[in-house]
Amino acid sequence: MPRLPRLSGAETVRALERLGFAVVRQRGSHIIMRRGVSGCVVPNHRAIKLGTLAGVLRQAGVSTEEFIAAQ
Repeated sequence: MPRLPRLSGAETVRALERLGFAVVRQRGSHIIMRRGVSGCVVPNHRAIKLGTLAGVLRQAGVSTEEFIAAQ
């Protein structure tokens, strides 16, 4: 399994948009994204910690390889 890159919230949102997710709404620094019935919450921070990014991908149902390819 490849290692997750260090990304900002905006870079993570762009990668997820390439995978078909759309921004539904934002409340404070949390961006809610949805693709069909699956969704995820992305913190809009300068740098997202690797554990948090892994949790976002798990929530979205996206594999690490798929996410890195979309980056």
